Amino acid sequence: MANKQYSSLFPTLVIGAGAWGTALAIAIARNGNEVLLWGRDEAHIAEMKKTASNERYLPSLVFPDTLTVVADLESALLKANHVLVSVPSIAFSSMLKLMKPYIAKGMPVSWATKGLTPETGRFLYETAGDILGETHSLAVISGPSFAVEVAKDLPTAITTASPDKAFNQALASSMHSSTLRVYTSSDMLGVQIGGTVKNVLAISAGISDGLGYGANARAALITRGMAEVLRLAASLGAKTDTMFGLSGIGDLILTCTDDQSRNRQLGLAIGNGLSVEDAVIKVGKTVEGMHAAREVLLRAEQAGVEMPIVEQVCKILFEGRDPRESVHALLCREQKAEALNPTKVAKI
Repeated sequence: MANKQYSSLFPTLVIGAGAWGTALAIAIARNGNEVLLWGRDEAHIAEMKKTASNERYLPSLVFPDTLTVVADLESALLKANHVLVSVPSIAFSSMLKLMKPYIAKGMPVSWATKGLTPETGRFLYETAGDILGETHSLAVISGPSFAVEVAKDLPTAITTASPDKAFNQALASSMHSSTLRVYTSSDMLGVQIGGTVKNVLAISAGISDGLGYGANARAALITRGMAEVLRLAASLGAKTDTMFGLSGIGDLILTCTDDQSRNRQLGLAIGNGLSVEDAVIKVGKTVEGMHAAREVLLRAEQAGVEMPIVEQVCKILFEGRDPRESVHALLCREQKAEALNPTKVAKI
């Protein structure tokens, strides 16, 4: 739905009381906007109500006065003018189905989830359209951002993407501040590709560093990983410019190089010798790249696009391949000219 004027997105209901959902709720409420925050864990909700903070994920950060923690999802959905979903990709479909009976016709829906729909390889905007129908404007929030830094009001830049310009601008304005710069885009597909594939590539960077292969190898993985992102994006019709923006190379660099990244943490643990199962336990939180890896490779195969780094990550995660063998396989690929222009080279 396009060209509708949004006089107010508030109250905004944020669904998902993890680190990122809470950080976005804080950012919106910090601008003086009314925000409702809901999560599945009743004990966690009760604790947040009592402390006016999320000690489990963002300790010692007191909520703004305009942020209210709510326990009843149905009543919150009936009260809200906008829903922002921030749940893991594996829970995205089920959450939309749960909320569908209670959201008003035409209510705009956004999400900060990065990934693909499990077992189908479908992008989340496709899944959202299937479940919610055509009356709801949709938007995605992405970009290089760690939740704790946004919650602490540290300088950050992100992107919102939607085909509905009015909703997109209203969403961006609800978060934009002197420390949180929000850019807008119409390329939902490109923003979601960047936000999804970078998680898989961050696992590869973590594995390389865990193996002790150094900064040279990490830089090579980031650069050649970017080539894979560009090829997939071009094959699916996304804009190349998006891939060179915040939700593309910006998010890729952040996730591959900073140890706050859960995907990088997983890779580091594997590179340090832990099994995949033990590495997942060590991270202790949702690792989106692990859920997305097979779906990304599936989309690449369907599009006839080579993604050798993603392929090797899948072999390590799901086929038990030794990480050193995967590095050897990447280095022993046929020598060829370097090319990053996806419109000229399909296989790099």
